[in-house]
Amino acid sequence: MKFRNCFLSVLLLAVIAPLCRAQEITVAAAADLQFAMQDVADRFTASVGKEVKLTFGSSGNFFTQIQSGAPFDLFFSADIDYPKKLEAAGLVEAGTLYSYATGKIVLWVTNQSKLDLSRGLKALQDPAVHKIAIANPEHAPYGRAAVAALKHENLYDQLSGKFVLGENISQTATFVVSGNADAGIVALSLAVAPSMKDKGRYVEIAEDEYPAIVQAAVVLKKSQQKDLARQFLEFIKTSPMQQELEKYGFTVPKSTAANPR
Repeated sequence: MKFRNCFLSVLLLAVIAPLCRAQEITVAAAADLQFAMQDVADRFTASVGKEVKLTFGSSGNFFTQIQSGAPFDLFFSADIDYPKKLEAAGLVEAGTLYSYATGKIVLWVTNQSKLDLSRGLKALQDPAVHKIAIANPEHAPYGRAAVAALKHENLYDQLSGKFVLGENISQTATFVVSGNADAGIVALSLAVAPSMKDKGRYVEIAEDEYPAIVQAAVVLKKSQQKDLARQFLEFIKTSPMQQELEKYGFTVPKSTAANPR
């Protein structure tokens, strides 16, 4: 009897486990989406009853992981180049590449800082600034945007020795919040998020000082939940979710038809 009960338990688990997995999708999302995507995922779950498992990090690291077979269903990148490269490599479901938003960068300091942010990036020349946090430009699009903006202002060579590199834009912001950096160039979406907006102040960096941070998503070929992944991608395109992204400072596409490929 004990053997029979044990066998039935194993059989039941074998049947239930795949069903449980079918109730969720796994999303690799750029760190600038940490707060916006959580809100979107919660509303998706409330709407359709399916769970969304979110993992946040740098787009470049996710790109490498996906190339190596990481089991994600969707990839929301902080730029469009990584998804395009995955598409060219045949690792993406055809027709799913979607540019969901354009990000912005800001110079952010804590409320205790005396820096005059009205000077923009030139405020970083203040002798009180010893460490400047930016995301690692080798694999973080926001880090590349920061470097481009500093070079545009002819500040890069002067300030590069003060850089503290974050693994992703979220860690970069944490460096400033914690006092491990005196200022940081971070995503607007993080600066306006609940956990940061009351802890500091920021100034937007002019968008003509760095290449547009066009962000894109794809459904991955290895996904075992392609229909649900596509459903989530379509959910992102709805007007309420576009407004949710705008709330976090993103610029969203006017229409799917105008979406750049």
